[in-house]
Amino acid sequence: MRIFPKYSEVLVSACSNEEVERKLLAVTKRVNYLDRSNAANEPYLFNGQVNGDRFYLSLIINKADSFLPLIRGRVEPLKTGSILYLSYSLFPSSMFFLAFWGLVTLGAALLFIIMEQEWLYAAACLAAGAGNFAFAWSYFKRKLKQSQQIFHQMLSLQEKD
Repeated sequence: MRIFPKYSEVLVSACSNEEVERKLLAVTKRVNYLDRSNAANEPYLFNGQVNGDRFYLSLIINKADSFLPLIRGRVEPLKTGSILYLSYSLFPSSMFFLAFWGLVTLGAALLFIIMEQEWLYAAACLAAGAGNFAFAWSYFKRKLKQSQQIFHQMLSLQEKD
């Protein structure tokens, strides 16, 4: 059983590696965090990096979202297309947040049990920690479906001449 949400999938595409890379580059904005300009009219779907056969993407969003999936992918050639290996996970900062608060609630529960013998407070701390993880998993699954749908649609886009 995993502590942090993660999902993997393998996609087979009729597009060559170069076509997949071209499609990814067309919808991926390389983020410059020092640039404050608002590019609302740009046709990008993802923030991230595309480096040849590897890429790192996340959906472009308008407001902060701690549980948005980070898509890590690798493209390998086939005779008549390509195969994409995708891994969806939380961003490292979100995993740190979950781990930190999980340890804080576990530590508080242990303190209540060992120092005070307050089983109700300890149970409340454990429930809060478990609730935090349950919320993260459920929200990640919802955002995962949204990211997958947009990524799959992007791959099936017809080439524009």
